[in-house]
Amino acid sequence: MLRITLAQMRRSAGRLTAAGVAIVIGTAFVAATLLASGVITRMTYDSIAAQYGDADLVVGASEDAPLDVDALATTDGVAAVAPVTSTYAQLTDGARSVYQSVVPTADDRLMPLEVTEGGMPAGPDEIALPTDVAERLDVAVGDTVDVGRDVVGDDGSWQQVTETPTVVGLLDDPFGAYSQTGGAAVVDASTYTTWQTEARGEPAPVTEAAVVVADGADLSATRSALAGTIGGATSTDSSPWVVTTDERAAESAAELTDGQDLMFLVFVLTFAAIALVVAGLVIANTFQVLVAQRARTLALLRCVGADKAQVGRGVLVEAGILGLIASVAGVLLGTALGQAALWVAHAMDVPVPLPDTVTLTWQVVVIPVLVGTLVTVGAAVVPARVATRVAPLAALRPAASPSTSRRAGKVRPVLSLLAAVVGFALLGGGAALGTLGQEPTLGLLAGIAGGALSFVGVAVGAVFWLPKVAAAAGRLVGASGPTARLAAANTLRNPRRTATTSTALLIGVTLVAMMSTGAASARVSLTAALDEQFPVDVMVASTSWDADGAPAAIPADLRAELVAVDGVTAAVDVQDSVVAEPGGQRRLTAVDTGDARAVLNSPQRLDGLTEGTALVGSDVAGNLDDGDSLELTGPDGVVSLAVVLSDSASSSTFVTPADLARLDADVPASEVYLALDDDVDAVDAVGAIQDVVADSGESAQVTGIASQRAMFDQVIDTMLGIVLGLLAVAVVIALIGVANTLSLSVLERRRESATLRAIGLSRAQLRGMLAVEGLLIAGVGAVLGVVLGLVYGWAGAAAALGVMGDVTLSVPWRDVVLVLLVALLAGLVASVAPARTALKASPVEALATE
Repeated sequence: MLRITLAQMRRSAGRLTAAGVAIVIGTAFVAATLLASGVITRMTYDSIAAQYGDADLVVGASEDAPLDVDALATTDGVAAVAPVTSTYAQLTDGARSVYQSVVPTADDRLMPLEVTEGGMPAGPDEIALPTDVAERLDVAVGDTVDVGRDVVGDDGSWQQVTETPTVVGLLDDPFGAYSQTGGAAVVDASTYTTWQTEARGEPAPVTEAAVVVADGADLSATRSALAGTIGGATSTDSSPWVVTTDERAAESAAELTDGQDLMFLVFVLTFAAIALVVAGLVIANTFQVLVAQRARTLALLRCVGADKAQVGRGVLVEAGILGLIASVAGVLLGTALGQAALWVAHAMDVPVPLPDTVTLTWQVVVIPVLVGTLVTVGAAVVPARVATRVAPLAALRPAASPSTSRRAGKVRPVLSLLAAVVGFALLGGGAALGTLGQEPTLGLLAGIAGGALSFVGVAVGAVFWLPKVAAAAGRLVGASGPTARLAAANTLRNPRRTATTSTALLIGVTLVAMMSTGAASARVSLTAALDEQFPVDVMVASTSWDADGAPAAIPADLRAELVAVDGVTAAVDVQDSVVAEPGGQRRLTAVDTGDARAVLNSPQRLDGLTEGTALVGSDVAGNLDDGDSLELTGPDGVVSLAVVLSDSASSSTFVTPADLARLDADVPASEVYLALDDDVDAVDAVGAIQDVVADSGESAQVTGIASQRAMFDQVIDTMLGIVLGLLAVAVVIALIGVANTLSLSVLERRRESATLRAIGLSRAQLRGMLAVEGLLIAGVGAVLGVVLGLVYGWAGAAAALGVMGDVTLSVPWRDVVLVLLVALLAGLVASVAPARTALKASPVEALATE
């Protein structure tokens, strides 16, 4: 039987190609996902661990019981130790000034910064600067720069002293170890310790240190020795602790993702599973037709002694061989794509640590091959059962057009209808709960369960209702002429196969439309959330102090220059003051409500703020409630303000400038909030603002929140684009199924096509008939998929995002039209190869007895 199976595969090689391509794409997707997960995990760990340099271990403790760096350095097996710490200083050259983070020198293996010119500082009168900071200050190696730092006097008062070290090196931060602080300047370690001690009035506690293990020393033994030195554990469950760099990076990554480290892998593998499900439908359709076309061959095998089990096993063996070969090819393709992606990333000089080559693990090879083979064999189970039902007498019957139609049972339509009805009811209930803001978790779970259940009901029951939809569409198309009527009739000759093919496309298009609709609806809610998290685009705050220790005012000429920067559309002055209240103190922020509304990304943040009121954020409200009287005491008087509680204000208490003046008339405007034009590049605009501050010579810090927000916007857009791209793979596989269906349909209607040619159907009309057939199959699946996608997208957005506020349901018309056009165009293109096959043989040859 194996030889017979291989012979049949050779004869049907062309027919199996499309099914094989579907599996190749699906398994390549799985392999690429597993490879990407490994690369992303490694990249994430390396990015987080960049601040530790090439450290082998990380030691941590609390401020109450800090680390003794000298004791760590003398521990057996330790080659080098460096505290993980940083401070800030004001760097000035002439009229230009920059507020910059500063770190101490360390062993080369523990220093994440690279010297691009000059060298590292070796004494108290030397400093190394980030390249961009040196450019902003217009200094080079050999120049001097003024470093202003805070010092605590003997009487506890603050004063600023100025050092004038020489710039001895320029630095690059290749892996973004200090990206959050805009890079870092470096000073000698002993000098750094002196600065820290003078700034605090006492030695600064070391709460984290990076350790390099000596060559030849055992990592585990050194780790245990360090734990003994600090009297701690080899995990962060208690303090102090000693962990490996990877363990520390993994913990930090888990904190950033709220413990959902594997969500990315599960998220992407979900779409790989969808692609394989669609591929399974294509394969099942292919084998159904192959079994029908081989009915006489199978019957002859039964006549010469093959039993039912042998015939069924032959079909499954054929599927297994196809699945194995296609899956191996898919792994090779996925690996090639992963390696190509790394080459492209390196060519683009991506500023993250990336490996040079992909790492092939057994999971990357075995899992895709196993899954692809099982999906192929599983898809062939039903056709194999059909093959066992072929009677030996079928070999003696006249040759006839193969047919895969068979009656469906009575249980399937009832179960599919029940699943669809219950599922849509749950989906509607979840959307309602989400919209009303009640039980959001329950609403989300109900929405997910309802969506999954209803979709299964729709897909399983498609064989009953989808042909009727195709028939209705066929009647509309058939009005254009006899060729179109023939095409419409052809789609209904085998309704089960047409339904299976259209269902495959319907699944892919539904998911694409659902994500597009959900993304469009979510955009409003996500934008509102970002507006709350990033209330203003840019903040410029004074870092100099007046005689009373309060922040100094932003000079009027600097404010004017800031407003004149290209891209800045509005500005508002901000006053901060600490006043007394019963039982403690309260920090007040005063802004002009009219000017602030033009600057804030979320103007409703100040709703309720008028003269005589205090807008109190929920985080600092304490026992206060709406309408309560808040009595505040300042240097110039006592003021009683009516409390207005606000969730938007969060941890702030806003008052009007007039009310603050009654409490303290001399509070300067120490901050300026700036708004940027929506069309301006946030990074460039923030850089221009930093240049203005640097040129002014004033001591001020620029916080470019707009660039951070732009990064989040880009991440959201990228993630949505990735999702749509992943789902598009399922659509591509489904379109392969359309081409496969047409090809097999042409083969089984070979004699019929010849008859039509013999009675006068022209070549162009035959091509047109197949084109209309392809358009019908693809169009029905695509249109129904778009409709279902809109429903699921709206309901999902309401269930998932209702808790965030009002959800605006929108239709992504561009994406909808694009999906429809692609599906129709692909259906048209899919008819080209089958049409060429149908036209190859002359009508006389095709009518000859086979």
